[in-house]
Amino acid sequence: MDKKLGEILPLVSKPARYTNNELNSIHKNWDEIAIKMALAFPDVYEVGMANLGYKILYHIINEREDALAERAYAPWLDMEEKMEEYDLPLFALESRKSLKEFDVVGFTLQYELSYSNILNMLDLAKIPRLVTERTEDDPLICVGGPCVFNMEPLADFVDFAVVGEAEEAIHEVLDVLVTAKKEGLDKEATLLKLMPIPGVYIPKFYEPVYNEDQTLKELRPLVEGAPKKIIKRVVEDLDQAMFPDKFIVPFMDVVHDRVVVEVLRGCTRGCRFCQAGMIYRPVRERSPEVLKEQIAKLVKSSGYEEISLTSLSSGDYTYIRELVMDLVEEYKEKGVAVSLPSLRVDSFSVQLASEIQKFRKTGLTFAPEAGTQRLRDVINKNVTEEDLYETVRGAFAAGWHSIKLYFMIGLPTETMDDVAGIAELAKKVLAIGKEELKKTQIKRRPTVSVSVSSFVPKPHTPFQWESQDSIELIREKQNLLKDLLKVPGINFQYHDVRTSFLEGVFSRGDRRLGRVLAKAVDLGCRFDGWTEHFKYETWLEAFELCGVDPHWYANRVREYPEVFPWDHMDTGVSKRFLWREKEQAYAEVTTPDCRFEDCTGCALCSGLQVKNILKKQEGAGDEY
Repeated sequence: MDKKLGEILPLVSKPARYTNNELNSIHKNWDEIAIKMALAFPDVYEVGMANLGYKILYHIINEREDALAERAYAPWLDMEEKMEEYDLPLFALESRKSLKEFDVVGFTLQYELSYSNILNMLDLAKIPRLVTERTEDDPLICVGGPCVFNMEPLADFVDFAVVGEAEEAIHEVLDVLVTAKKEGLDKEATLLKLMPIPGVYIPKFYEPVYNEDQTLKELRPLVEGAPKKIIKRVVEDLDQAMFPDKFIVPFMDVVHDRVVVEVLRGCTRGCRFCQAGMIYRPVRERSPEVLKEQIAKLVKSSGYEEISLTSLSSGDYTYIRELVMDLVEEYKEKGVAVSLPSLRVDSFSVQLASEIQKFRKTGLTFAPEAGTQRLRDVINKNVTEEDLYETVRGAFAAGWHSIKLYFMIGLPTETMDDVAGIAELAKKVLAIGKEELKKTQIKRRPTVSVSVSSFVPKPHTPFQWESQDSIELIREKQNLLKDLLKVPGINFQYHDVRTSFLEGVFSRGDRRLGRVLAKAVDLGCRFDGWTEHFKYETWLEAFELCGVDPHWYANRVREYPEVFPWDHMDTGVSKRFLWREKEQAYAEVTTPDCRFEDCTGCALCSGLQVKNILKKQEGAGDEY
């Protein structure tokens, strides 16, 4: 292996993707460990190295004496070509063992367009794709991550899934695997022992039954005791959850190359398009003391010069101002910066950003999501146009000259007037920038970047019943914006609508898409999330060869009674609540955030005990 790698690496781009021995990487004695797990990320090294969940699991597993975790990533096309030429199987970085030699290979499902890479990585590792074709000598294949909440398109390729938060569930899974290996159990017996673990889903123990109209009738359990509902795992107390005190420091630039700590988990703002806001409920926060301790250890062990306070909505963290000011004060003399990945559209966010960027103002990013107030009410964004104007006015007055705005097109009930509203809003922001910068000493012209993505209806959201706009209609809307935003000072970017279409197909797909996925990989599809490698016509060929209509999955309105391929995944948020939110959307009625106003009746908190820290009327820090 080492000899072949020595010959290959000088011939490929970015050889640091495939090396080893980075600072804080963990190496264990292979022969002394009971269970070996490969954490496989279905994208290149520099993308996978940025994933916080991946870092957490790597740390948790390697803390155990009876298990090890090693890393594997999708090789870039030049490396894949050389691996095939040299007959080199896909390997894990730490030991350089083939993935086939591990007991378990765990893939993270972050994005539907990475599914082709999963099958390709199995091929490169010489592991049969289908569960039914693997032998006792092949590893178990498991998955986790946000897309696991509808993993049916991958059901034929996966032995088991862990649904929800894995910090505690991974120990229960590993305990079973260690015992099963000691007892010499085969795969079937091992899976039966895994089945009772809350949050574990074993696809082969279920059979889909379809109606005459091709919709799903039921997902029928085939094994006695197989649960009808897979209840997601929830970590009750983030302060007690294990978090790494060391991050691996790569030899090359990677995405989000910095110290990352999670200030809170979950979001109850209730944006009706947002899957994460539904599946990660309830909101739980880490205490400032715990966060500061985690940050201190990570800065010391990594040498990173930036701290990122991450979450779905970091500005909602109860102690965000105090924490930011303390960190800025603590680390400014050490040359370590503080950053927030997401900011609310309000004046408080500008004040917060000013604290963070006292010495160097880069850009600010806000997400109005829609171009008109009517449509923002439909999606429950709970942000007014005046909120945005007041916020950007404060930002320009404080010295910023670059503002980035995120929007979506294709949202339910959207009209061309709503689309045109994006351009009008952007022009007003630019005008505010010119007006405010004139009052300052800053001799810079304002710039406004407008980034527009295409709406994809996601499972477990109020819009899961909606039709996705056709490719032709989205292109018409994109072209309208191209014309309206030909303005000096405004930069316009938009997503490839074809990738959004495929994402929509697989996000709400069922097991019948498995054969399409396999065919597409056979035809050469991989790295579908990378524009330069996305082969749309090849995907269409795969659908045609398999006799599957992708438009049936993407461009069809569902009715309330329809059984979805993901209905057996229990997020805790009731389907009735989601339907009610859909009706509220069409009535253009907003729903408040239950953190700050009354319960909205999503049903998640029924019987669920979590430890949280919220600011109440009695004062900050009350727990419930």
